Amino acid sequence: QVHLVESGGGLVQPGGSLRLSCAASGSTFSFYVMGWHRQAPGKQRELVAFIAETGFTNYADSVKGRFTVSRDNAKNTVLLQMNNLKPEDTAVYYCGSRPLGTSEFVYWGQGTQVTVSS
Repeated sequence: QVHLVESGGGLVQPGGSLRLSCAASGSTFSFYVMGWHRQAPGKQRELVAFIAETGFTNYADSVKGRFTVSRDNAKNTVLLQMNNLKPEDTAVYYCGSRPLGTSEFVYWGQGTQVTVSS
């Protein structure tokens, strides 16, 4: 079994910061790529950032320079540091994993709400 559990969401004012955490359990083969997605009301789920086991990262244009994704492979944890938050960042954020040899994220956490409002 693979389990992903997000935490760290909450309410923050524009310009503020939050750090999301994802605790992963299961086979390490399931965690070749760890990613963060978000879904706002009325919008499709979008990829925010991902990090591969090698440390390679990529970010959506909308969050470049503001968000940083990192991982601790020994602890099976993934972090998303979010700085200079904007109201348009408001969404439910999901942790996902892509096993080695797959092209899609197949495991998901339950999501954590991030609300950016004054």
